[in-house]
Amino acid sequence: MANLIPVAKTVGSNKMVPTISIPYPLGDPSTSKEEQWKLRHHRVGVALDALTDDAKEQTVYKVKI
Repeated sequence: MANLIPVAKTVGSNKMVPTISIPYPLGDPSTSKEEQWKLRHHRVGVALDALTDDAKEQTVYKVKI
């Protein structure tokens, strides 16, 4: 999970899940707790799926929320 995808690509990461921001990678304090939970749940789910994926090259996984 990374918020600076171009930097992650440069250093050679092969699996990248975009996060929201540097100070709040898995949340947005300006939203409700329920909305933050949805954000976190979705992105952690994508990250767990990425761990089981057999990526042979650099891959940026899509997040919907």
